[in-house]
Amino acid sequence: MNTASKELKQRTKQFGLRILILLNNLPNTIGGRAVANQLVRSATSVGANYRAACRARSRAEFASKIGTVAEEADESLYWLEVIDEGKLVPHQKVALLLKEADELTAIFTSARRSASQPQTSTIKNQKSHP
Repeated sequence: MNTASKELKQRTKQFGLRILILLNNLPNTIGGRAVANQLVRSATSVGANYRAACRARSRAEFASKIGTVAEEADESLYWLEVIDEGKLVPHQKVALLLKEADELTAIFTSARRSASQPQTSTIKNQKSHP
């Protein structure tokens, strides 16, 4: 496993852990609990699904799994925006997580696009010409 993969595994795990801490600050209301339930699922699944993508057996499987990671990161961003715009917690408690969710979404969306593109071969199909 390369250094970038190790760093992303750690980064996605830390994202989930930081979300768990944030959730303790949400109000104990019907809305607060509903948002917390959605966010905890999507945010912790970013790291779990990234780990699964790292174990993919093929490029197609990797592209599929990394697509799920991108979707979960984007969903996490959505719920963080709801928390922020709904003023469920002070902005300073959610600002860095908003930035991280946006960056993770961009990273994994780009990875999905790259993995979905056909690989180019270094060996060209050469024909003999008479």
